[in-house]
Amino acid sequence: MKIEQQQVGTVDVFTPIGPLVDQDGETFSKALLTRVKSPNPRIVLAMQEVPYVDSNALEGLLTATDELNERASSLKLATVTPTCREIFELTGLSPRFRFFKDVQDAVKSFL
Repeated sequence: MKIEQQQVGTVDVFTPIGPLVDQDGETFSKALLTRVKSPNPRIVLAMQEVPYVDSNALEGLLTATDELNERASSLKLATVTPTCREIFELTGLSPRFRFFKDVQDAVKSFL
């Protein structure tokens, strides 16, 4: 798994490439949480290259979301694949996240 990171203004856009499962999911979660703990985190997760997420990755996303919510921010998910969106729906986690059709709209939502 590869994680691309891009800075768009004051927003960090993370783009994981590949399924977020097993060790890759844990590695991604650690990288995400490192950024969450930095000053003034504004994070968009572009998920167009993620075909699947497992429970470890979901747990990492929830932890990141909870920490961001405590800091009056939120994790924005963009370009979520249909399979991943279904996973969020089936697990009942979709209300905990904000979903966007594209990265630009997610970035603009921080303004």
